[in-house]
Amino acid sequence: MNLFHYLNSVQRVWNAGEGVAVARLLSLADHHVNNPSLHVHEHPETAVYRQLDAPLDEVVACHLKVLHHLTAEPRNYAEAYRQQTNCIQAVVKMLQVLKDENWFLPVMYTVAIDLRRLAAKCEEQIKTSKPGEILEKAAECLMGCFRVCAADNRASDADTKRLGMLNLVNQLFKVYFRINKLNLCKPLIRAIESSNFKESFSLAQRITYKYFAGRKAMFDSDYRNADEYLSFAFENCPRRFARNKRLILIYLVPVKMLLGYMPRKEVLQRYNVLQFHDLTVALKEGNVRRFDEVIQQHESFFINAGIYLIVEKLKILAYRNLFKKVYLILQTHQIDLNAFLTALQWTSGEEDLTMDETHCIVANLIYEGRIKGYISHQHNKLVVSKQNPFPNVIVS
Repeated sequence: MNLFHYLNSVQRVWNAGEGVAVARLLSLADHHVNNPSLHVHEHPETAVYRQLDAPLDEVVACHLKVLHHLTAEPRNYAEAYRQQTNCIQAVVKMLQVLKDENWFLPVMYTVAIDLRRLAAKCEEQIKTSKPGEILEKAAECLMGCFRVCAADNRASDADTKRLGMLNLVNQLFKVYFRINKLNLCKPLIRAIESSNFKESFSLAQRITYKYFAGRKAMFDSDYRNADEYLSFAFENCPRRFARNKRLILIYLVPVKMLLGYMPRKEVLQRYNVLQFHDLTVALKEGNVRRFDEVIQQHESFFINAGIYLIVEKLKILAYRNLFKKVYLILQTHQIDLNAFLTALQWTSGEEDLTMDETHCIVANLIYEGRIKGYISHQHNKLVVSKQNPFPNVIVS
């Protein structure tokens, strides 16, 4: 297929309103990218403008320039990215010109994905003084598309551009998480949650959205919402995507554990995340020393997943279960805090633990609702409720 045939194919599917087909012919993942006949045009405007109509012509011209710079020797990722930026800006114009249509939204999705991927490649290839700067600028371009889609006030599901919002939000999430700008996710989440089209988005896009929104809620210590979002993502992600289900589970499990739900070993084994099983055993036993050993043993796994600090918070459950054992042994509702101190020193192996530290741990357990009671400083005792003093940790 030479340039003439390629342009003819693009115009034909465009005239037919086949958005997916147009998107394929503009995708950097499509097989046409390997066609040498399309690589030689650094300035294809004359041929493109002669064969294609506006607003399609500018998008295609930019795409061909990207192909040229990606196949040149050496590859010029910086210029390819610049042309892809021009391509997404041309798509914004397209969105504004074709006011009453949305069949071409797949074109926007494809160009947006390629922009993000090219920006990530540039981050790897080009050393800048500010890491993440290229990706952040790419996100600004994507926001141009998002604003146009969000501003479409058409009430009908059939032709509104608002149906393109979630795909863009997911692309923006991937950028913001990569450059650690999670604060920028909040207005995007608010826009989606307040949308009237939440149920109209594809299931695949909703799963991706819930995964990232769940992670954001987890980092904000909003564990109830994190559980809701991540559970939706895990339950609706098809079984054949085992890698994705495992990725979701890495964040869902510590959230569930913080809420008091201990995971079953067979589930962890199925998705190869048995690191959490070792934690579960230590927590159930109230074995503080073993908990610290597990954290240290799997430190690289937890750090690489970005959940090390979240997992460390689970230590409060080890204290809770240890103190419950002390309560069951003593069989009294007024427990001398020296008994807790002795238990802490024994199970943690840290004999220099002080009574002040013990008071602090007990106070945190009461504050978090792990223990129902109060500290009597006058008598140095923990006075617990006679009804369910240690609320149950629920096994899922």
